[in-house]
Amino acid sequence: MIARNILITGASGGIGAALARVYAVPGSSFVLWGRNEERLAETAAQCRARGATCETASFDLTDFDRLVAALEAADARNPFDLVILNAGVGGSLPRDRAAQDARLAQIMTGVNFTAPVIAANLLADRMARRGRGRIVFVGSVAGSFPLPMAPVYSGTKAGLAMFAEAMGLRLARYGVGVTLVSPGFVDTAMSRSLKEPRPFLMTPDAAAAIIARKIECGARHIVVPWQFAVILAAAKLVPRSIMRAVFSRLLRAQPD
Repeated sequence: MIARNILITGASGGIGAALARVYAVPGSSFVLWGRNEERLAETAAQCRARGATCETASFDLTDFDRLVAALEAADARNPFDLVILNAGVGGSLPRDRAAQDARLAQIMTGVNFTAPVIAANLLADRMARRGRGRIVFVGSVAGSFPLPMAPVYSGTKAGLAMFAEAMGLRLARYGVGVTLVSPGFVDTAMSRSLKEPRPFLMTPDAAAAIIARKIECGARHIVVPWQFAVILAAAKLVPRSIMRAVFSRLLRAQPD
């Protein structure tokens, strides 16, 4: 990995922390944001041990005014080469609930979609003026399916995927790359909270190694693990009516 200036959100654990470790080489400079201050400090210490410099912050990404101010200040101090918008909030609904709690839906929508859209627009404009940079969105394979067990989560990730594709098309002429990462089941705190099965589960470090390698190759879309890339390709051939029937059956079989 080459040294560069990097922002990673959701860096206090999971894929975000693992990606920080992958990119931590002598001369790299990190801005690491995460909800858990103790674990965020641990990630920063691991990066510094590898020769990188780090600054950290923990704040509510749905405080959008603060988000904009923090982004502007950080990029002014040390212009970003690579931005990884990884922070996310998940969770599935119990079978006896008709819909998501409204307050949690607001948080999920803000963290999963609105915050990365705001961040990407602000930083893309600056990167475009510099003629370089890459923005990475960490979405989910859930964005490709109408999951009745997690309609808000899958909806936010579907919106993020469409935004990433559109933004990538727009920024290509400015020399700014855009990558969408669609993980399947990675062994993180979010996935461990699920009651449903987690097929093809992989560790955050294994996922991060693949993701970083493909980012360096300029990939526009990265699916990990590879089995989910096959599933997504096959799903495109399935009529929507059959897809709806399959997920309706899965909903009926959802554990309490």
